[in-house]
Amino acid sequence: MSQIYGPTSGIAPIPDVTPSGSAGTAGATGFLDSLKSAIGKVNDTQMEAGRAVDALMTGETQDLHRTMVALQQADVSFQLMMQIRNKLVAAYEEIQRMQV
Repeated sequence: MSQIYGPTSGIAPIPDVTPSGSAGTAGATGFLDSLKSAIGKVNDTQMEAGRAVDALMTGETQDLHRTMVALQQADVSFQLMMQIRNKLVAAYEEIQRMQV
């Protein structure tokens, strides 16, 4: 089976949550860890793109293609992160509007 590489290939899948005595805490911790990991990977992609631009500007490399690919990967991963954030905010606002 071939693996597809792209801006989201480094994002770890959300782990399965198994019911336990403290299901709310375990689920929240797993989700939080997954979210932190995904944000860290987006940050790493942004930093890599910055290093590629710096290397191109200082003359360390002449590979414009790889620099542009790194910039596009950083842009797409950032846009994905922003869409996920928007969905999380919308879900939070929906929960806040619920009548108890």
